[in-house]
Amino acid sequence: MGEPTPLAFLEASFEREARLDQSYVVLTVAASLIATLGLLADSAAVVIGAMLIAPWILPLRSASFAILEGRLALVGRALLTLAVGVGITVLTSAALGWVANLPVLGDEVLGRTTPNLLDLGIALVAGSIATYGRLKPEAVSSVAGTAIAVALVPPVCVLGLLLSLQQWEPARGAALLFAANLLGILSGGLLTLVATQASLRQQLFRSQMGLVSLLLTGLLLIPLTGGFVTLLGQAQQRQALQEVERAITESLRQRTITLGRDSELTDVKIDWTQNPPLIKAAVRVSRPNLPTPKQVAAVQDFINKTQKFRYRLLVQRVSIDVIGPETEPNPEPTPVEEPQEVVPEKAEPAGITPAPAVAPPPAAPAVPG
Repeated sequence: MGEPTPLAFLEASFEREARLDQSYVVLTVAASLIATLGLLADSAAVVIGAMLIAPWILPLRSASFAILEGRLALVGRALLTLAVGVGITVLTSAALGWVANLPVLGDEVLGRTTPNLLDLGIALVAGSIATYGRLKPEAVSSVAGTAIAVALVPPVCVLGLLLSLQQWEPARGAALLFAANLLGILSGGLLTLVATQASLRQQLFRSQMGLVSLLLTGLLLIPLTGGFVTLLGQAQQRQALQEVERAITESLRQRTITLGRDSELTDVKIDWTQNPPLIKAAVRVSRPNLPTPKQVAAVQDFINKTQKFRYRLLVQRVSIDVIGPETEPNPEPTPVEEPQEVVPEKAEPAGITPAPAVAPPPAAPAVPG
């Protein structure tokens, strides 16, 4: 691990990071505005820009160090600085959400309302590397990457937006994500300090606040595990839907030749609330009598033979008429008769009138002998 950072140097640096000063407030307001506007615009790039300038990791690192040192005054100052930042962000995002009053929020907002264990793992690693960056500045080459990983501001902005729209249940999910990030970063910082600083290693077990922080982080495993199980279930359902769609497509286009020539699979949905699960397939056909119930039953049997679950299949057929021009686009050319050669009459010289034709004289009568 190398030589530990002198304790006096750490104390001075963490004291500075816990201060509530003008720079902290200005950066918090700027990050809140950028993140909220990015969320309203559903722009991931803009939200990432807000993470780059958010200063909240500073008081959190100070709180981790103060907890291990048992310095309640420093813990209080660091948490107060963080609380002021959270309050500014909630008010700013709620005001912008009330002014915009969008009827539907984008995926950047909805994606931060269903936290799970993966979010806690990211927060632990982010808090660890952020604290290690303070201890070993030369070892962390990308401060920007660390700032992006420590995603504290966007969940609070989402919370403010949802509160302004009175969407309480998604707001609870955003608050849970912020709590997971907060405690994960705090616990990651604690563990990094203990692992890298021998002088602080024994103080973890004597620090009641440190143990409480780790305990609270552990308690988050309960709701976050439920979110992770839900995430796994959704992934399994998406996989099953893809497999069913491939099976139906193969059955329609390869196994049932007549149906395959005159049909096109346009949509497949699975209703998992039914028992057995109900597959709803939409098929565009040019023959209104297809598919027949017998063909649908054959496709259903083929699906159930290739899948883990047994399904019930319903096909919604939409009949279409195929219309084309009466004449072919490239008709065969009509054969053209070759013109006969015409011999031109001999022209008379100009100014000379041709003599009229003279009839031959009559023959002389025969003289009897």
